[in-house]
Amino acid sequence: MKFALFASLVASATAFQVAPAAKASTSLKVNELELGVTEPLGVYDPLGWLDSEPEAFERRRAVERKHGRIAMAAVVGTIVHNNHIVFDGYISPSNNLKFSDVPTGIAGLFSVPTAGLAQILAFCALVELAWLPASQYDGDYGVGYFGTNVEDPEEKARKLNAELNNGRAAMLGIFGNMVAEELTGQTMYEQYAAGHISPFGDGQGVF
Repeated sequence: MKFALFASLVASATAFQVAPAAKASTSLKVNELELGVTEPLGVYDPLGWLDSEPEAFERRRAVERKHGRIAMAAVVGTIVHNNHIVFDGYISPSNNLKFSDVPTGIAGLFSVPTAGLAQILAFCALVELAWLPASQYDGDYGVGYFGTNVEDPEEKARKLNAELNNGRAAMLGIFGNMVAEELTGQTMYEQYAAGHISPFGDGQGVF
């Protein structure tokens, strides 16, 4: 279920221009990993992967970047749909199903007809394999940063670090949102509207 939810959002993920990643090798040094290194943790490698598999760092960073982009799109999409901002018309005329009929939250995924989910997954496969391939580790898909190439190296590094860190926050945010929805039975909008902000101190609890 979670995979299908994320896969349905990958098509709308925004791809910022990213500087080519440093060539991974067995001589990988900390100064080559500055992009994405966040104080006070520095190079966060609790499992020791950089020592055991230094050549795999480039792939892991590319996966983190792409998942972060998908999660950022998912968070925005969740906020938009929770506020009942939807397209006009029908998502499935043959089933007489309008976009406005699709419930907010995770339940909405199961309202989409099977043929519609198949189309979404097929498009995601096209994106992943051909258009914005996962094998392109530098993450640069030629669209620039909001359509603009950032020429200043320091500004570009700042923006790329912001993208990685915002992506990390978004991954935690969308996962936390899904867990909270499953536990409480309320979407994010419903929880806020009911004042059910804290699972510990608002008198309603987690369940």
